[in-house]
Amino acid sequence: MAGDGAVVVIGGSSGLGRAVAEHYAGAGREVVISCRDADRGAAIAAAIGGRTRNVTLDLANPAAIADALAGIGAVDYLVISAIDRDDNRVRDYDIDRAINLATLKLVGYTEVIHALLDRLHDDSSVVLFGGLAKDRPYPGSTTVSTVNGGISAMVVTLATELAPMRINALHPGIVGDSPFWKDKPLDHILARTPTKRLVQMTDIVNAVQFLLENPSVNAIDLRVDGGWMIM
Repeated sequence: MAGDGAVVVIGGSSGLGRAVAEHYAGAGREVVISCRDADRGAAIAAAIGGRTRNVTLDLANPAAIADALAGIGAVDYLVISAIDRDDNRVRDYDIDRAINLATLKLVGYTEVIHALLDRLHDDSSVVLFGGLAKDRPYPGSTTVSTVNGGISAMVVTLATELAPMRINALHPGIVGDSPFWKDKPLDHILARTPTKRLVQMTDIVNAVQFLLENPSVNAIDLRVDGGWMIM
């Protein structure tokens, strides 16, 4: 069982990651979030409250990740939710943006686990955020769809290599009340969602908690989309 180690949320300074951090901080856990800007991260950690602190790192600069995480002690739960939204169409392909996203999502995610490995333990669990673009691509999503598909592969390889530690992936649908989506027209999404409600941030937090804390859930891709993918 997980003990008194920290809950580390890489990308916990905003969006869905922050909601996860707030949940565990509210439960009295030691929480470590990450932000690329030190001052902003410190302010957000203070706003979250409890035993929350920030580390400053950029997943797109993986060589610096180990040093950034050096001050973290034992880790029970690790959530890597950081993303970089990208619309990169092949006809106008931006190589630098593609390399940045692939590095952030694949190399950066893996390096975080590598850097923390001596502070994770057999009962630790890890949740990696992917995305539904892996299954439902759109014009400009070639890099996004590819790296999110890579997350699905990573959970299988990592769960095999790092057993008995558990590794799972979460692929959120469009989260209607999230900072990115809440002011956008989403009636067309709602019309294609069998539950007739948009995914909410609390749904994502509950899903992350399930993946982290259920001791028999391992190496899975969990879609949280209200059934949107079937329509």
